[in-house]
Amino acid sequence: MPDITLSNARIVLQDEIIHGSVKIENGLIADISEGGSRIGEDVEGDYLIAGLVELHTDHLETHYSPRPGVRWHTISAIQAHDAQVATSGITTVFDCLRMGSDEDGGFQKGEMRAMADAIETAQNEDRLRAEHLLHLRCEVSSADVLEHFSDFETDPRVRLVSLMDHAPGQRQFQTMDQYTLYYKTKRGLSEEAFAHFVARRREASALYAAPHRDALARVCHARGITIASHDDATLEHVDEAIGYGIRLAEFPTSLDAADASHKAGMSVLMGAPNVVRGKSHSGNIAARDLAERGVLDVLSSDYVPLSLLHAPFVLADEIEGMSLPQALAMVTSTPARTVSLDDRGRIAEGLRADLVRVRRVEGVPVVRSVWRQGRRVA
Repeated sequence: MPDITLSNARIVLQDEIIHGSVKIENGLIADISEGGSRIGEDVEGDYLIAGLVELHTDHLETHYSPRPGVRWHTISAIQAHDAQVATSGITTVFDCLRMGSDEDGGFQKGEMRAMADAIETAQNEDRLRAEHLLHLRCEVSSADVLEHFSDFETDPRVRLVSLMDHAPGQRQFQTMDQYTLYYKTKRGLSEEAFAHFVARRREASALYAAPHRDALARVCHARGITIASHDDATLEHVDEAIGYGIRLAEFPTSLDAADASHKAGMSVLMGAPNVVRGKSHSGNIAARDLAERGVLDVLSSDYVPLSLLHAPFVLADEIEGMSLPQALAMVTSTPARTVSLDDRGRIAEGLRADLVRVRRVEGVPVVRSVWRQGRRVA
């Protein structure tokens, strides 16, 4: 890769923004200097930020299964997904793959393994702009979650596993209002059919959730895989997470759970779309409320890739005392540190030259260039 210098940039460092230049050699950041320069590529005063690190996105599923019952060509789906995340400034993406099937449809055993193999093939064939790693979303109340997980026993790309239970009365669905909307109203189930559906889900959760959490946590600790909790709602849920050695608390559904998770040293993750919209799409707590309390650590694009870049600018504008470097850390250095990717997430000498050139127009950030390991990819 050729050595390059990016000059006349507003460089967003950990604690400050400086005007200056960044020199890249052999895919790494070799030097950061202040002041104007005639050397290298003129960034024209745009922001230069570290490449975004995305820990939780279901976006690949929308390309692989764009309509109910439709399965798209895997490599084509991955390329479409990759193009969208990379041009949103994401240089490292953890693709979420679902483990565990249920009567909600989901994916059959082997589908997610085939998707993971296709991701690796696409990466090896230099088709992809971002670096893709794997996040396995394990539905612990599913009877076959361990069987699905066994397809990934030796896969080194698995760096994050979340333990989820979407049964009624659990986590995200502490009350039945949202559950009824998700699983009865939207699907047109009769009262009788919905009652049977709820009973089966509750029975499965009571039977499988605890032993499956135990088994998955043991494997993850043995392999050095970061574990995430999901939709914690109570202090009991947080205590359980502490017991499992969980490092990432995804989408806590109450202020008490978020506060306790942060206090326990977990990185609290919320959706960037929640920040941009000002509220949760599912009626749970607002991410801005957590930011104001100082207990929001990581953002995820979830279902809108560009939201991961947009949200930090919104927080820096609207949260008193929060600087742009602090807000951008939620999508760069903190997620990288949470999953032990210590070679990226900051603009600092010796780290990977994963960089994004950003211009803000009428409040919305525009990605103008993206480099991964010093190579221009967008």
